[in-house]
Amino acid sequence: MATTTAIHASHVIGFDGTEHRHIEDGVVAYEGDTITWVGPYSEWTPPEGISVVEAPGRLLTPGLINLHAHIGGSPLDKSFIEDVGRRQFGMSGLFEMLPARSGAQDDDGTRACLDFSSAELIMSGTTTVFSMDPMPEYNMERAAEIGLRMYVGPTFRSGRWYTPDGRQVLYDWDEQAGIDGLARAIEFIERNDGAHGGLIRGMLCPMQIDTCTEDLFRRACDAARDLDVPIQTHASQSVVEFREMERRNGRTPIEWLLDIGFLGPRGPKAIVGHAIFPNSHSWINQLGNDIEILGDAGATVAHAPWVFARRGIALESFADYLDAGVNMAIGTDTAPQTMLEAMRWAAVLGKVTGRDAERSTAAQVFSAATLGGAIGLGRDDLGRLAPGAKADLLLWDTGSPWMTPFRDPIKNLVYSAREEDLKKVVINGRTVMDERNIPGVDIRQLSATLHASGERLWDRIPQADWGERDVDELSPVSLPRWGE
Repeated sequence: MATTTAIHASHVIGFDGTEHRHIEDGVVAYEGDTITWVGPYSEWTPPEGISVVEAPGRLLTPGLINLHAHIGGSPLDKSFIEDVGRRQFGMSGLFEMLPARSGAQDDDGTRACLDFSSAELIMSGTTTVFSMDPMPEYNMERAAEIGLRMYVGPTFRSGRWYTPDGRQVLYDWDEQAGIDGLARAIEFIERNDGAHGGLIRGMLCPMQIDTCTEDLFRRACDAARDLDVPIQTHASQSVVEFREMERRNGRTPIEWLLDIGFLGPRGPKAIVGHAIFPNSHSWINQLGNDIEILGDAGATVAHAPWVFARRGIALESFADYLDAGVNMAIGTDTAPQTMLEAMRWAAVLGKVTGRDAERSTAAQVFSAATLGGAIGLGRDDLGRLAPGAKADLLLWDTGSPWMTPFRDPIKNLVYSAREEDLKKVVINGRTVMDERNIPGVDIRQLSATLHASGERLWDRIPQADWGERDVDELSPVSLPRWGE
């Protein structure tokens, strides 16, 4: 028989069946991997033999759902991808910086990223992540070992983009490679969906809208329906991609996804990564209704604000997508892989682009990072503290310098909290971090291994860059070195 545990905290964010609610002096009880009771301490009658964790001065929240992450490479973005952009590519780093980084990265570097990322995600509050990465078997086993809930999406595509000169984007096509990649992804899901006590689930990921043919997309959609798994692609993520899809099809990326059945009532559980450039965006400035199409289709948008903000690009605006009925979720996409930063940027940039302090609120982005992610995955047992939900719990210190004074838990969490305020993480009923310690994880050793991977990558940049530039030419350092 599973052990019943209860956490008695000064503040609890419970779910009343419709929305999150703040409970002062609350209790969450769970048996095995499932929550059995949520409510005020005064209304709780503890059963005999229950283990009670007393947590005065702590805030108990549901775990955060990171719906868009590339954990096998993103840690190596640090100090390389920032402060650079080419206007010919609409400031996107997809066509020059990303191929150079990926091409210079070795397999040991990928494993270092996966090892580091699983710990980083847990230490910053992610309890469920959608990971689009190479080495899916290694990724899955590492996540399960550390206790992270993961949707694994082995990626596939019909072609790749490249630039021969830094001025234009071209495509190299291999349709059979895309079909073979889809077959491998289906086989992986059939073998592993539900593995490790349900911690590991599958998802299909045709990688980018401009690198997959219509035939591959339609095959992937059929497979997602047959397997009953979510499907996610990158779409409307750059000006270059928007113009390329318009050139090919006479349609916006979102219109085309609707045309081919990726979006719509008969489509699969569809997640659009980014959707930051609808036709109404000021950088596109066209008549049209892409946002309304997403809302009418019941689509989920996985919004990763920081990856664009660092290049001067913002969603216009978060609240407008909500108003149109789009299910908004949050992802990290790049380094740092912390949902606190992702929520903060989503809220602040939503206010800036919407020119309205009372929209894109802390409550809205917190809901996106919890309930929105759960809806996108088709899960009514994640992203909430409610009976029947999975026991994915976060315990925060409300007395830290960043959380004090403490009045509104969600505003404090979104606008002021730091990752070190997170003290305990429970996933699927298992305590995977306690007082910032993850059993079996030496974060300093993981960081050292990651740094060594970065040094090897930086040395190899000329071999992967179209112009054979070294790392300092491609990504100039912020300050001149002493003596130069």
